Parts: sequence; C-alpha cells; structure tokens
Amino acid sequence: MALTYVHRESRRRGPLTREPNIDESAVVQRSHLGEWTAVGARSRIMESTMDDYSYCVDEAIIHYAQIGKFCNIASHACINPGNHPMWRVTLHHATYRRVAYGFDETDDAAFFDWRRSHPVVIGHDVWIGHGATIMPGVTIGNGAVVGSGAVVTKDVPSYTIVAGVPAKPIRERFPREMAEKLERIAWWDWTREQLEERFADFGELESFIEKYAIS
Repeated sequence: MALTYVHRESRRRGPLTREPNIDESAVVQRSHLGEWTAVGARSRIMESTMDDYSYCVDEAIIHYAQIGKFCNIASHACINPGNHPMWRVTLHHATYRRVAYGFDETDDAAFFDWRRSHPVVIGHDVWIGHGATIMPGVTIGNGAVVGSGAVVTKDVPSYTIVAGVPAKPIRERFPREMAEKLERIAWWDWTREQLEERFADFGELESFIEKYAIS
C-alpha cells in the first residue's frame, strides 16, 4: 500500500535514516518512499514512488513517476509536468478542476486518469540535473544522466548522457560492454549488508566489474 507523508520533520542536516527523510517544508502526497530516501525543501511529490536511497534536492516537482534506487534529482527538476487538454475548446483548469470554479460538484476524473496513464519511469542510479524537465510518458534507463536545463521528450537508454532542448544524446557514460555488465551485476539490488561489505569497491569501475561480473 502506498504511504502518504506530509510535513515531516526535517532531518536533511543530520544523518539520514532508514525512514524517509522529508524536509518540513516539502509535501508528499499519496506516494511511497523507500528506505534512506530524502526530499528537499519545498519539493512536491504526488502519486509517485521513490525507491531506496534516492533523493531530490530543493524545489523539485515530481508527479506520477516511478523512480528507482540510488537516483539523484537536483534542485528545481520537474518530473512529469501537468498536461493540459489540447483537444478541448480551452486548455484551462476549469474544464477538469470543476469544483474549484463552481462549475460542478465533482472534478473530471477521466482527465486525471489520463494523466496517470502517462507516468515517467526512471531506472536506478540516474542523475537528473538542475532544472531539468522530464515530460510525461518518458522512460529513463539505468545509469543515465540528464543535463541541467534539459527538456526530455523521448526515452533515454541506459548509461547515456543527454542534454539540450529538446534533449539529445551527448555520449555514453561507459563503453557498451561495461554498461551491460553493470546492468547484469545490478548492484542497486544488493542488501544493506552487501553494500556495506563491498562499499570500498565502488571507487574503481574496471576492478568492480571484474570482481562482480555475472556471466
């Protein structure tokens, strides 16, 4: 079952804990946060999941998203910004947030279901740069990097760096063979005990892959 966290006490200045660490000025609604996660000041997360060790810095906006483990989301990132109904006579909120404008006793549930049907899916160990925007329906693969200010409108392959408006591939982080080995190792799924035991090995790519490679 999804958990709802709203206005939890800030622990960002001290050690993180297994329990989600949410700044007192942030709002997290109808969402599930994993262990060792952190939500920065004035960030807003709605109907999303953020798996273990992932975090967002200040003033991030995250709607209808599935975020993997060990993800790094910089300040002012916007993941799945609101879509407006371009097929209707007007784009305005009034056609679907009807209650607020006094046009109906209920809002347009079908419209919000349409929004939910276009989630953003982010893999593990992804870096979303400052002010980047990830548009609805986009999938970002494991280990990918999105440059600051980028607007991502298309899927991003694993271990690929993209930047620009609209975002385009810049280069791959590692040679494809190494990236594939890292995905097979899937270190992000290791237990806490395994991470602690093997933590010193994370500093050097080639020796890490050689030690933990899976045929």
